[in-house]
Amino acid sequence: MEQKKVAGFVKQLQNEKTRLIEEISGLEESGLENTMAYSVGELSVYDNHPADIGDELFERSKDVALRDNAHILLQEVEAALAKIESGDYGICDTCGKAISLERLEALPSAAMCIECQHAADDARPMPRPLEEAVLEPPFQRTFMDQSGSDFVGFDGEDALQAVLKYGSSDSPQDIPGSHDYKALFPNSDEHQGIVDKADVIPQDPDATENKTER
Repeated sequence: MEQKKVAGFVKQLQNEKTRLIEEISGLEESGLENTMAYSVGELSVYDNHPADIGDELFERSKDVALRDNAHILLQEVEAALAKIESGDYGICDTCGKAISLERLEALPSAAMCIECQHAADDARPMPRPLEEAVLEPPFQRTFMDQSGSDFVGFDGEDALQAVLKYGSSDSPQDIPGSHDYKALFPNSDEHQGIVDKADVIPQDPDATENKTER
C-alpha cells in the first residue's frame, strides 16, 4: 500500500480515536460514574411505582450502551493503528487476504475483508438463551424426586406446588417446551405430604366413628 494512503488512514484513525475518547469522557461525566440513586437524588430506586423511575433507567441504560459501544470502537481503532506500526495493516484477520481499498476508505479500522465480514454477520446465534440449559423449568435442579432417588423431604417441587396453591401468572409461553396449561406443571396432581401411595387410602369411617364414641 502506498505510504501516502497509509498516512491518510493514520490521520483518520487518530481523529476517530480523539473523538471516541471525548465521547466516552462526556458520557462518564454526565453521571455514569455515580450510582443511579445518587444521580436522581433518591434514597433508593426501589420505588412503590417502578414506572416513576422508568425514564431515568432508560436514559441511563442508553448512555451505558453508547459508552460500551464507544469503547469497542476505540479498541478497533487502536488495533488498526498497531497494525500500521507492525506493517500488517490492510490484511484480513480471518482469511489473510488484502482488504479492499474501498472498504478501508469507508472504514479505516476494518479488521476483516467484506466477504469474511458478511460471513461473520450472517452467523446465527443460538435459538434459545444459554441459561435454559441450566435453569430448567422451574429450576429443576432442586426437584429431588426426578432422578430415581428415594428422597421424601420437602424439595423445590414441593415448595413450588405450595406457592402455586395461591395462583400463578405463568402462561405456556413463559416456560420452554410447554404448549398448553396442562404442560406447565405436569406433576401438579401429585399428592403432597405422603411417602407411599397407601397413605392416601381413605380411612374406614365406621372405625373413625367408633373411636370418637369411645
